[in-house]
Amino acid sequence: MNKTWLIIQREYSSRVKNKRFLILTFLTPLLIVGLVAASIYFSVSGVEYRKIAVIDPNGYIKNSLKNTNQISFSFPQNVDTSNYVEKGFTDILILPQFEKGTKSDYILRSKKSMGLMLQESISNRINSAIEDQMLQDAGIQQNILDSIHKASQVAELKAYEDKGSSSKESNAGLAMGIGYASGLLIYMTMFIYGAMVMRGVMEEKTNRIAEVIISSVKPFELMMGKIIGIGAVGLTQFLLWIVLIIGLTSAAAGFLPSDIQNQVETLQQNNGTMAGGMMQASESAQKIYEFQHTISTANWPLIIFCFIFYFIGGYLFYAALFAAVGSTVNEDPQDAQSLMFPITMPLIFSYIITNMVTQNPNTPIAFWASMIPFSSPMVMMARVAYGVPSAVTYWELALSMLCLVGGFIFTTWLSGRIYRTGILLYGKKVTWKIMFKWAFKKV
Repeated sequence: MNKTWLIIQREYSSRVKNKRFLILTFLTPLLIVGLVAASIYFSVSGVEYRKIAVIDPNGYIKNSLKNTNQISFSFPQNVDTSNYVEKGFTDILILPQFEKGTKSDYILRSKKSMGLMLQESISNRINSAIEDQMLQDAGIQQNILDSIHKASQVAELKAYEDKGSSSKESNAGLAMGIGYASGLLIYMTMFIYGAMVMRGVMEEKTNRIAEVIISSVKPFELMMGKIIGIGAVGLTQFLLWIVLIIGLTSAAAGFLPSDIQNQVETLQQNNGTMAGGMMQASESAQKIYEFQHTISTANWPLIIFCFIFYFIGGYLFYAALFAAVGSTVNEDPQDAQSLMFPITMPLIFSYIITNMVTQNPNTPIAFWASMIPFSSPMVMMARVAYGVPSAVTYWELALSMLCLVGGFIFTTWLSGRIYRTGILLYGKKVTWKIMFKWAFKKV
């Protein structure tokens, strides 16, 4: 045990003191904040605008078709399919004669292809205009329709999770974001740190360092020392990222104007409303409060605990397999790529399932994928983000954790038997068939 601890210390200290680790650890939070800011900027500035000429020979929806932030409808004269571009339009919409009870097709012609979301927006606008026109034909005036449309936009959905006699507000959008981000981080770390373990084993083997180390340490102790040491590096990096991100957000809040900070504090104290006699909160203060309120709906202690558990469990599960592969590779790195394929395929498949589960956390495939150790680290995090026990019951969470622990014990035992033979074997091309023989042969 003392020898394993020495290997863990060596693997941990050699990587933590590395300049690359320090640069990556401290620059990654800044990079994440920058990417989020850039994505918001480009999502706003990169909006596509379309100016559409509408040919409506019957004038049926001219007064009912409304513009959006991205689409502008016009009903010009002397514009057709041959000259709409010269007249300054990006598209031309040709409407047929609408007859009650008869389905009609309208044609949109463009020089440049249009995205699916814009096409759906145009279709919804046309159908809304037709509906408004039919209501007007039935005797309802346009000003009454406009007032009804405006008055109807007052309801806002608030979802709550019932927990015994109490309930707590939840947010599906936040849960989806947390689940996707957690799954993505675990997916990336499985590859990065698993490959780091494999490369470390390969280097020691090809440099013949392993022969010297094994003269005083058992192969299993060497393998476990490398796995735990490198895993501790990854956990340290995650904890530092959490501290740095919290520090950056707290520091950013300090640069807000004092009046906005006071308004946000007032909104927090009065559940989103300003105290009597005070002026209305600014739009910036309301958005900051809404963001903070949305973030507070998540059960962060449980999410952080589950993330750390599934990160450690998933890493140990896969790192043992990566170590076994690294111990069988000789000089040719292509051997490692071919042997890695059966390990990486479950990871990729699990990531695909995770993207599905972030939208539908209670399907049968979500349940089974969150139980199987190959996929549970990513999939269960996507489900836990929706709440416990509302989306994931306590017995499901406990069973998933037990299965992952059992899976790690099994892969460690299996990999240890492969490692002790492969680490000292040179000059022979190894296949998975040979590795299974090593794993299950009688000692």
